Amino acid sequence: MGRNWAIAIGINAYDNLQPLNYAKQDAAAIRDYFFNDAGFEKVYYFAENAPDIELDYGPPFKPLPTFAKLDRFLDIRFEQSFLGAGDNFWFFFAGHGKRHQGRDYLLPSDVNPRNIEGTAIPINYITERLRRCGADNVILLLDACRNEGDRDGEGIGVEKQKGVVTLFSCSPNERSYEIDELQQGAFTHALLQGLRIQGEGNCATVERLDQHLRYQVPELNRRYRKPQQTPYTNAEPIAKRHLILLPQKATLADVMMLKNNALEAEAERDWELAEQLWVRVLVVSPADQQAIRAIKRIARQADGENSLPQTEPSPAPSRSAQPTSVASSPPPPTPIIPTFRFKVITVDARGQEVSCRSGEAQCLVEDLGNGVQLEMVSIPGGTFQIGSPPDEGDDDERPQYPVTVKPFLMGKYAVTQSQWRVVAGFPKVSRDLELDPSHFKGDNRPVEQVSWHAALEFCARLSKATKHEYRLPSEAEWEYACRAGTTTPFHFGETIITDLANYNSDYTYASAPEGVFRKQTTDVGTFTPNAFGLYDMHGNVWEWCLDHWHENYEGAPSDGSAWIAGGDSSYRLLRGGSWSKIPRNCRSANRLRRSPVEGDYFVGFRVVCGSAWALLYQN
Repeated sequence: MGRNWAIAIGINAYDNLQPLNYAKQDAAAIRDYFFNDAGFEKVYYFAENAPDIELDYGPPFKPLPTFAKLDRFLDIRFEQSFLGAGDNFWFFFAGHGKRHQGRDYLLPSDVNPRNIEGTAIPINYITERLRRCGADNVILLLDACRNEGDRDGEGIGVEKQKGVVTLFSCSPNERSYEIDELQQGAFTHALLQGLRIQGEGNCATVERLDQHLRYQVPELNRRYRKPQQTPYTNAEPIAKRHLILLPQKATLADVMMLKNNALEAEAERDWELAEQLWVRVLVVSPADQQAIRAIKRIARQADGENSLPQTEPSPAPSRSAQPTSVASSPPPPTPIIPTFRFKVITVDARGQEVSCRSGEAQCLVEDLGNGVQLEMVSIPGGTFQIGSPPDEGDDDERPQYPVTVKPFLMGKYAVTQSQWRVVAGFPKVSRDLELDPSHFKGDNRPVEQVSWHAALEFCARLSKATKHEYRLPSEAEWEYACRAGTTTPFHFGETIITDLANYNSDYTYASAPEGVFRKQTTDVGTFTPNAFGLYDMHGNVWEWCLDHWHENYEGAPSDGSAWIAGGDSSYRLLRGGSWSKIPRNCRSANRLRRSPVEGDYFVGFRVVCGSAWALLYQN
């Protein structure tokens, strides 16, 4: 487990600026969280009347938040490194901040507003000193830009701090507010709230903590009638957005994200970053064999590059020159796709669980920006029987016949509203997209009220932005992925129950009991996945496929491709059922037709990728 050290500074009383009410309490609360909740090894606390700091040598240090004391501490304590790989150093500041002549400053208690350069501390100097500690990661938590009556321009947050994760309490043109009812700053209150969240929705990573703060701080200010305040995060490099801040709370998906970033760094021959990311994996999972092998591999690659002979540049060869033998650098390592584990449940016709086994799938993550990712599950190729047997389903689901599907990647979940908003903000390809079309609101709920044409535009914008070939699945790909090797009406067995899916439970299937009719969409990933690791394949929202509507499978392709020729071009295919549909409409083989220009509050989609990017990880 990596070591964590910190500095917490809180300043209420300023000699030459308006005082603050709760900055000192904010720093004390952060100190207490670091010590008591997070188990930090050392926290240096600076505030008026704070207890002395015992150093490794010399007399105790008086931790007053003055310029002289803070400058001296940063100078002497960070002269030599004392942490190492996998460790973190945290810096929390609650007080006034200011941007002055192109630089960002934190203001100590005795700052002279007429001499900022001589009496305030530049943030880039702080980060330069903190990085000397030797920790892999430095995290700044800055509850600054307090409203001290200064109206002369933008606040801190413009400068980029290289190699550091910085969470700012507000945007550069805003102020950071205190809330009397809470006796805390809005940012610090939301920060502590986020750090204490347990379970799957925790804020163990920079990205999730940033998302929590971006929602909670404006909501607190609205509730307590304060002006707008929008926190934001700078992570340099961008891979640090996936940094696991709290290893004890990390999920398997968090580890997979780190692994994916590490593999990308290896592919780009950024050995230093790749090694650092693999070390972070080991902090969370000390016995991770993939990380151990990767670090050894990186050492060999780096040594191989360092041992290449250095030669003087030579003139370009003429057309008649004969090829000569030259030293070549080793090929990039073959990517190793990260995996995640999950439970696979099977039920009988009464809805009773008959088995619960562990599953494992491979998953790649596409970073869409703004803290939003798209998780793509690797679906192996294979052959299956598409459609329903004679004793199940409707005529349009027959005749059953074998289809062979090539490997591809498929969205782990239906496209969410947060993913939609990011991609809808990408440059237009063919048509405009509404930024927030959904009837049932929620970042992690599936986007709905999306037409087939709008789904195609989403795929086109996503493909153009990422340089990876995204599209809707063919009908055969969808059913193959949904079944995940099963032949029963549902991938979890003979029937469907509301513990496993979101559908209209006023109706039942086989001998299952009625359940909870939710009458709205649910967050993606609420229920257990199928054996391929795909979530919500039954119910929640219908999902568009590429195919045109055909009345049955007579003459359908057997290679898994979309069936476009013939049929009724005025309709497209939907699969999977929805929250509003009865159980039989949610079966693996069930089909629905709909106009491509229509969208409704039970229609969404998920994407697939069959590009070289996908196949690279499956060869």
